[in-house]
Amino acid sequence: MPLSAPASRAPIHTRRIEGIGYRRDDGLWDIEGTLTDVKTYAFKNDHRGEVKPGEPIHEMWLRLTLDDAMTILAVEATTDHSPFAICPVITPNFQKLVGLKIARGFNGKVFELFGGVDGCTHHVELIGRLATVAFQTIFPYRNRMAEAQGKSPDAAASRKPRLLNTCHAFAETGEIAQRLWPELKTETKTAP
Repeated sequence: MPLSAPASRAPIHTRRIEGIGYRRDDGLWDIEGTLTDVKTYAFKNDHRGEVKPGEPIHEMWLRLTLDDAMTILAVEATTDHSPFAICPVITPNFQKLVGLKIARGFNGKVFELFGGVDGCTHHVELIGRLATVAFQTIFPYRNRMAEAQGKSPDAAASRKPRLLNTCHAFAETGEIAQRLWPELKTETKTAP
């Protein structure tokens, strides 16, 4: 269901974040994204002069190259539009992502590495979004390929599914988890 009808209003600012997951011919994954901010009005900027309506005040790009284990093997970060000339200078710092694995605690590590003056808030936001895109790209694809080959998508039968307890819908005791992973059903204990 869409949102209710809004009050009369005028748009002022738009942030667009796009992320795309790619399967490379060499078996690796590229997760690529962009973050763009635009205003509906012109304004003065010391670095760029006048920023016109619809012209990006921020436009940042990021590409993460990953292996099947979700380890970051390569990073490319660029800043095409920014409010200050110094902004693009920080992009080489994002090479510190190389070797990190997108897993539990990843976002905390990103903030530890790039919080404050050690990063760019826009690139940091984009990293978090691309981590989600990586998850949505890699695991469903690999599960589909495993099923096509007659293999169990979750190779380690003793391991709990990755999605378990990640949100309300996948609650361990909920209807969806019980249907998707019937092996998780626990015996109901009755009172003596």
